[in-house]
Amino acid sequence: QEEALKQHKKQAKEMDEEDKAFKQKQKEEQKKLEELKAKAVGKGPLATGEIKKSGKKVSCSLCNDDP
Repeated sequence: QEEALKQHKKQAKEMDEEDKAFKQKQKEEQKKLEELKAKAVGKGPLATGEIKKSGKKVSCSLCNDDP
């Protein structure tokens, strides 16, 4: 039983590490999107395609003319 407890704690620690990495990745994604939005303001409709490529639906004032 003690073995199982140790293993469980180890797994929990690994999950925590994964969680941290995941959150870090999300932060970076968010930063990229913000940068793309900033570029989009300067470039016009060209950059909206880049935002769509990320696979996420991002509502921005430039995307309003989509069907």
